[in-house]
Amino acid sequence: MEFVTAGESHGPALTVIVSGVPAGLDVDVDAIDADLARRQSGYGRGGRQQIESDHVEVLSGLRFSRTLGSPITLQIVNADHKNWTDRMASTGAAPDGMERETHPRPGHADLVGMLKTDSDDARDVLERSSARETAARVAAGGIAKALLAALDVSVGSFVTRIGEASMDETLEFTPADVEESVCRCPDPQATEAMVQAIDAAKEAGESLGGEFCVKAEGLVPGLGSYASGPERLTSRLGAAVFSIPAIKGVEFGLGFEAAQRPGSEVHDGITYDENGYGRLSNNAGGLEGGMTTGQPLVIKAAMKPIPTLAAPLATVDTDTHEQVEASTERSDTCAVPAAAVVAEAEVACVLADAYLHKFGSDALCDILAAKEAYLARIGQV
Repeated sequence: MEFVTAGESHGPALTVIVSGVPAGLDVDVDAIDADLARRQSGYGRGGRQQIESDHVEVLSGLRFSRTLGSPITLQIVNADHKNWTDRMASTGAAPDGMERETHPRPGHADLVGMLKTDSDDARDVLERSSARETAARVAAGGIAKALLAALDVSVGSFVTRIGEASMDETLEFTPADVEESVCRCPDPQATEAMVQAIDAAKEAGESLGGEFCVKAEGLVPGLGSYASGPERLTSRLGAAVFSIPAIKGVEFGLGFEAAQRPGSEVHDGITYDENGYGRLSNNAGGLEGGMTTGQPLVIKAAMKPIPTLAAPLATVDTDTHEQVEASTERSDTCAVPAAAVVAEAEVACVLADAYLHKFGSDALCDILAAKEAYLARIGQV
């Protein structure tokens, strides 16, 4: 199960094609739209979110809301395109007098992309490297989540830090607690501190990054492989989360903290009872040897501040090579809550593909039967 996205930030639409989806899977388009709305939410988002109201249109692969086993094409129209039809025309010549973008932003793909592609206009690069593209990933993740739900797997996320404001990670909470927070942080006191930090950053023309956690529950043991590096689920999940713009660090379970502890305080003891194999802890975050253990999958990620600043940094004009201020695009002060939703989608896509590799990919009924047979064989109930 794979997906490929297409489209520019201010182009007519974003498109994603999801292939390898088994037949017989019920897909709730409203649930995908709900995830798209979650991606647009979060305290600190910018003006673009006031323009767009993302909605997915299904162009292929479903009949009466059920998958056919053929590629699924999803489209999200960019409402803001109407304001960019001249500057983002797909055909014809550039309008007379159109200003090129020659002030690349530090921390963005602008300059290196221009050098790579021999472009004299950063817009050729920034339109595709924009995080707007992640809306298409969330749509693809909606298909993956539908498959995982049929397999009794849930995937969720929550924000643990924005700037210096962080939550109490010993706090017990529900998914509803996360979504009730404007920062998607289940700790009310931390949410208040995060809001204050975002307000202060906006006032100063700054942006803020942070950290979030993605958790998947209900996984069977043995997804992934130990046989080669690329097949290890750790590798695939890490690459998927790192593919999200602005992600600078990924941890599983204890992550870097494991390097500070002795082995007896890191590795998860094994148990066995009437329900099958279990663990005394989950410091590994649900992965051993590149495979799922059956424990909850716990992935933590760190996001850097968004490169577009209201108080722009120094850069160089690519035409004159003179020192100038970086360009400013309509942007967010903080997008950590949105990045967490995108990470849910990326993780869901990897896990869905791992299930199909393990149990087959033609029809959902066969996958469910293969899963039950496997669980019976290993004594897992």
